[in-house]
Amino acid sequence: MKPLLILFASFVIPASSFAAERPNIILIMADDFGYECVTANGGESYQTPHLDRLAASGMRFEHCHSQPLCTPTRVQLMTGKYNVRNYLNFGTLMRTETTFGHLLKKAGYATGICGKWQLGHEKDSPQHFGFDESLLWQQTRRPPRYANPGLELNGEEKEYPEGSYGPTLINDFALDFVTRHKEKPFFLYYPMILTHDPYQPTPDSPDWAPTIRSEAKQRHVKHFAEMVAYMDKMIGRLDAKLGELGIRDNTLLLFTGDNGTGRGATTRFKGADFPGGKGSTKHSGHHVPLIASWPAVMKQGRVNRDLISCADFLPTICAATGSETPANVDGVSFLPQLHGETGTPREALYLWYSPRQKFDLTVSESAFNHSHKLYRSGELYDLKADPLEKTPLTGDQPARAKLQAVLDQCKDARPAELDRQFEASMKNQPTGEKKKKKRKN
Repeated sequence: MKPLLILFASFVIPASSFAAERPNIILIMADDFGYECVTANGGESYQTPHLDRLAASGMRFEHCHSQPLCTPTRVQLMTGKYNVRNYLNFGTLMRTETTFGHLLKKAGYATGICGKWQLGHEKDSPQHFGFDESLLWQQTRRPPRYANPGLELNGEEKEYPEGSYGPTLINDFALDFVTRHKEKPFFLYYPMILTHDPYQPTPDSPDWAPTIRSEAKQRHVKHFAEMVAYMDKMIGRLDAKLGELGIRDNTLLLFTGDNGTGRGATTRFKGADFPGGKGSTKHSGHHVPLIASWPAVMKQGRVNRDLISCADFLPTICAATGSETPANVDGVSFLPQLHGETGTPREALYLWYSPRQKFDLTVSESAFNHSHKLYRSGELYDLKADPLEKTPLTGDQPARAKLQAVLDQCKDARPAELDRQFEASMKNQPTGEKKKKKRKN
């Protein structure tokens, strides 16, 4: 399938032409954290001073879109391909896929990943997908992630002293990784475990309990704001370390979210209540923040309104580092925009969504631009007048033909073999395992 309604701009530069100028890359992705949660975007419920500071001196994107759920986004982000082409099921990244870890490792970068995995239970999964080093939650097992967590260090199960907090341990790994690799270009992918439910106290909360060992204890949505603040604190801690090491200027730091905010968490956004939309194909389910900070390149804060897909991160990172971008990706580099240039903005985005957490082949397909969204089933919505998509438009609308053309390009893009593999894998699972697949992580 070819990229949709775009001219694919190539910014591949031979690695040999780079020396010390090649930037370090840090990609941070918050878990269940929608666009509305960042104060710089108009959020009014939480404290995000470090993100706001990065946005004020870098670039803040107003129209970045992920998939509505965690695994689908992770697969699309890491491969640069739309889910229609390579998504098998929840919790799986097919081992035949090429990721940005592979590409930057091949280009001579030290590669690391820390945070949430959820892409395969094999001990060697992160290394198989191009990461030299890893500290992950939900790789070979699924213990608690916050107070007294169970993590995997390079595939080996690791326990920590009582009172340890998962997000801090993972941040410690990130600080150690950049410190040890400060003399050569590095790529750190940091898919955070915050701010996903269970909403529990952090070490900065007044009711923090360092002895609990269950995700069912002290669980209340009131802790979501505390978790947002702690997430922002960890980002500030990493940013400060880069400054201490003298490598901040030539480090491109990208921050985004994997999907909309979790259901049950309501945010005050631009003067109105904004319910979390995770799992929904409405904009609240996939509209996420994107902040880019690269002091050597960005000298003043800017706001960008271009449409960005989570598939666009891979080609952007490849372009920034001089790594080769695979020819079969759907993503489009937004590196020119980071340099203050026009680039090749997308006219529309495409979304193929099928969670596959249980034996269910239901698919939702849509195409949208700044003003309208069209579903494969025919419903067309005016996103400006009806952002919650309550009332489909009727009659002959000019936007319908443009968006239908996007959908038509993807009409036969799904490989039938993927659906056959999914059906076979679900039929062969014990009943108990099928039930487990229903849980959203």
